[in-house]
Amino acid sequence: MMDLPILSLAIWVPILAGILVLFTGGDKNASAARWIALAGSLIAFAVTIPLYTQFNFADGGFQFQEGLNWIPAFNIHYHLGADGISVPLILLTSFTTVLVVIAGWEVIEKRVAQYMAAFLIMSGLMIGVFSALDAILYYVFWEAMLIPMFLVIGIWGGPNRVYATIKFFLYTLLGSLLMLVAFIYLYHQTNSFELVDYYALPMTLDVQILIFFAFFAAFAVKIPMWPVHTWLPDAHVEAPTGGSVVLAAIALKLGGYSFLRFAMPIAPDASHYLSGFMITLSLIAVVYIALVALVQQDMKKLIAYSSISHMGFVTLGFFIFNSLGLEGAIVQMISHGFISGAMFLSVGVLYDRVHSREIADYGGVVNVMPKFTALAVLFAMANSGLPGTSGFVGEFMVILGAMQENFWYAFLASTTLIFGAAYTLWMVKRVYFGEMTHKHVKALTDINKRELLMLSVLAILVIGFGVYPQPITEMTHATVEQFLGHMSQTKIPTGEISIGF
Repeated sequence: MMDLPILSLAIWVPILAGILVLFTGGDKNASAARWIALAGSLIAFAVTIPLYTQFNFADGGFQFQEGLNWIPAFNIHYHLGADGISVPLILLTSFTTVLVVIAGWEVIEKRVAQYMAAFLIMSGLMIGVFSALDAILYYVFWEAMLIPMFLVIGIWGGPNRVYATIKFFLYTLLGSLLMLVAFIYLYHQTNSFELVDYYALPMTLDVQILIFFAFFAAFAVKIPMWPVHTWLPDAHVEAPTGGSVVLAAIALKLGGYSFLRFAMPIAPDASHYLSGFMITLSLIAVVYIALVALVQQDMKKLIAYSSISHMGFVTLGFFIFNSLGLEGAIVQMISHGFISGAMFLSVGVLYDRVHSREIADYGGVVNVMPKFTALAVLFAMANSGLPGTSGFVGEFMVILGAMQENFWYAFLASTTLIFGAAYTLWMVKRVYFGEMTHKHVKALTDINKRELLMLSVLAILVIGFGVYPQPITEMTHATVEQFLGHMSQTKIPTGEISIGF
């Protein structure tokens, strides 16, 4: 078993399954496309499980490594590996893909094969981003992932989809170009595209700051951090339900993960030097964006802004440089994947029935959809950080970590528990409770078995990790300690002017 290339299988099984789905052809064979997509996504998920069962929890380095020469002339390798940060994210990706296939089962009626294939291929490419240890391989996966997402929003999206796709594409592409420039500079310094070589490369503080900002341009857009966040609400609103789930559950995590994998360990001194700047941006996202969410009329927009606010916690946890904050940030990434995915699925359930996302078009849903409301309210509570749900664990750990660093950081971060509860519960009150004023609400039917299955699985995970987060923290602990050890060492060459930390 150990000899199997688990990571390559995790990447290529969903991509090949996606290509196979495409071969089913037009909508005449839609049923075949759905079943092949479901089988492909389940096999792709099953392939990733050994990453957890065979993981060495005591080893903080890269495990399951695979390497092949790819372009020898430029010293580019097909080099994969996973550590305690990337394995939970790979598992989240393959699991979410199964849910997305189930979510689009009845809803998508046109171009079914293409829709399912786009998600399967995107899943493989995202796992490629999480496991690439060669800079060019990583860049190829990073850029290739944009294409299926672009198609999903552009073909199956809402009325304003063209604007949303172009905005999404331009924002993410412009950021990525600077990242490529940074890779080319590092290649000239080391004659290698291997990450490990970049980690060991000594650089002056000025160079580190420039490299950090080149990475920042790509990753901050992806997370998205304030002020480059404006593409996300537009993309979410126009994307079909499956697109929103993948965007929220996985695509935002690519930015967070890449900070830990590239920007921070390659430029540790710059990361410390600019930590105040990063913490400020994170706290603006946590507080200001939560207030923006409070005034939204569109449910999807509200959840999109809520995602930006919650991801502010992640970047805050990264830049306070202690293990509580960092582990909390990783737990928050995984937890946010479940919660925001579940919330978008809940909105999707309502949208499929009423074809409106406006809060004003609902009210009293609990009277006709009691099962669904119970689950939707649970996810809303988790989103506002209720103890006993996974939403609380990550936020609480980051606030504790921030407290060790600075009281005011922790104070501002903890305001999200108030604002988060404010916008989430206000939406719940207006959508699910109160009087039934609309005829179309009275005609609603409760969730079917398919919808119940996908929401119940997420509900179990949200409560499970809320009560017992150890499977995540145990996996990340050794990697986090190793990462912080690396971050505490300066890379400024001796004799250069160093800024004391």
